[in-house]
Amino acid sequence: MINRIPVTDISPTVFFGGDFVPVKAIAGEEIPVSATIFREGHDLLGADVVLYNSQGKELSRSVMREEWHGGDRYQGSVRIPAQGDYTFTIDSYDHPFATWIHDAEIKIPADIDAELMCTIGRIIFEEKLAEDPSAKSMLTAAIKILRDTTLSAMNRFSQTSTEEIRDYFTANPLRRLVTSTIHYPIRADHERALVGSWYEFFPRSEGAKVGTDGNVVSGTFKTAELRLSAVAAMGFDILYLPPVHPIGTKFRKGKNNTLTPTATDPGVPWAIGNKEGGHDAINPALGTMSDFENFVKTAKKQGLEVAMDFALQASPDHPWATEHPEFFTTRPDGTIAYAENPPKKYQDIYPINFDNDYNAIVAESLRILRLWISKGISIFRVDNPHTKPVHFWAEIMKTIHAEHPDVIFLAEAFTKPSMMHALGKAGFHQSYTYFTWRTSKQELTEYATEVSQQTSAFFRPNFWVNTPDILPFHLQSGNPAIFAIRAALAATLTPSWGMYAGYELYEHRRFKEGGEEYIDSEKYEIKVRDWDGATKKKLTLAPFITQLNLIRKKNVALQRLRNLRFHTTENDSIIAYSKREGDNLILIVINLDPSFAQETTVHWNMSDLGLHHDNFEVTDLIDGASYNWSAHTYVRLDPTRLSGKVVHIAQVKL
Repeated sequence: MINRIPVTDISPTVFFGGDFVPVKAIAGEEIPVSATIFREGHDLLGADVVLYNSQGKELSRSVMREEWHGGDRYQGSVRIPAQGDYTFTIDSYDHPFATWIHDAEIKIPADIDAELMCTIGRIIFEEKLAEDPSAKSMLTAAIKILRDTTLSAMNRFSQTSTEEIRDYFTANPLRRLVTSTIHYPIRADHERALVGSWYEFFPRSEGAKVGTDGNVVSGTFKTAELRLSAVAAMGFDILYLPPVHPIGTKFRKGKNNTLTPTATDPGVPWAIGNKEGGHDAINPALGTMSDFENFVKTAKKQGLEVAMDFALQASPDHPWATEHPEFFTTRPDGTIAYAENPPKKYQDIYPINFDNDYNAIVAESLRILRLWISKGISIFRVDNPHTKPVHFWAEIMKTIHAEHPDVIFLAEAFTKPSMMHALGKAGFHQSYTYFTWRTSKQELTEYATEVSQQTSAFFRPNFWVNTPDILPFHLQSGNPAIFAIRAALAATLTPSWGMYAGYELYEHRRFKEGGEEYIDSEKYEIKVRDWDGATKKKLTLAPFITQLNLIRKKNVALQRLRNLRFHTTENDSIIAYSKREGDNLILIVINLDPSFAQETTVHWNMSDLGLHHDNFEVTDLIDGASYNWSAHTYVRLDPTRLSGKVVHIAQVKL
């Protein structure tokens, strides 16, 4: 339907699968709403953005403002009161008071229809008085003045078009010819869908030790519990575990992905399933189901949510291979097809064929998810979702959301933007991103602007500094400063960020020249790390990580995505950006060069900061130093000093 006064190009809206799907939000988040609004002729118009609950009750209404005069682009916002489902509309209308002001300012001084202008004004004030008795005093006085023909028309107009009256009608317009757009959905998810600090470790490595025979003894859930307090002390909210299920033995991979494993090689956790069970079982090397449940409970006592890996694939030993061979692709020679990404081969993994027995696969997937939800899991990190049909995920997450609206799904999808965006629209709450490969000031600015402004309606980014699969080239020097720089970027650019264990120890040895994989990767073997030794020798980034997470928790501006704004610097080795939420204004300046001191003048966009004076006081939340900054601020950051400083995270005193 076309409004009487047309509204087009509405943002944010998400059209997917033939219908509008919910815009992503969380409770308390302010969602900017904009649209192109215009009309025939010369009369002026107005517009409101209106928020409704799931029962269709109006919750709030705010007046939209024209971004620039004559541009036809209007901006407003809605603030989401609580978790749940909502809709919004844009109401457009004739704005008689604005038209009257415009016409009277031209006609009355020129003595054109001056008395008529006063009469039109009086009618507008009378109509508004009938609508809003709370403004009786002001409106009645204006009506009396407009009736007083002993005063000149110019005098009457000047007394009834004061700043006070104009402000009143701007905030409380008289609306005529009101029509509404269709209702566009918004879904406010659990806070963890947007805000969280993630940490990944392999339980089998936590508490692992070298036995008397020289072989590594696996850690268990019980020994891994001992590591939880250290993870929580660093300020992380979510602990992500790779698959904890039985691991296949056929075609098991050995150290560094060899095809000739030894009897002691533990196998790749993503090769799920053997005679001891599949996706609904616990790897006996880690303990029992009871041990797992106790691990989850202990983590929650430490303030950590446990995120579980949901990897829809199977080893050749998985019970599905015999009980549900229809779940897989059978090749002409009668064998089940294993996973391939030519020239890479993954003989230890069978991918699922969703076109063979779709309904049964959906039912089995829901059974598995419901099982782990019953064990205390409310966050799932989904492995390679882009290799499965999008409509499958839409159905799965729609069902789980209806049953458990707090459950969150993170998409591990390093793939084409079209697929990553489609997964977000289908229901994934978060996604891994290309941040890992964005290093220059221009790359970071363009990508972070994209995810915070252009795709935030349907795609929530989670910036990971490393993963078991990815050792980025920029970390391979082992320079501690680059580890601090990347952590500072990830933790302040977006509300969700993550790191894989060993990052804080500056692990950086690559498997081969030109590659981005760790040598002696934890995917294929158990790691024995000396956490206590690193702490005693101060060879750890943990104190800095702890600072970052504490700063994030104390500053709501860093817990929002859409408020990111970049600012001009004269040196491409220094990046500057800001985040503001209410009275919480944070300015971030980072030296992207880990090897040399860099200096520049930062030209802060004062309008973006919401500041009306050129000088302001800040406190650096990293070291507590206070500065007097201005619209044009000189900074110098030197990572080469003993106490090496790579970042200002400055809170503005408002």
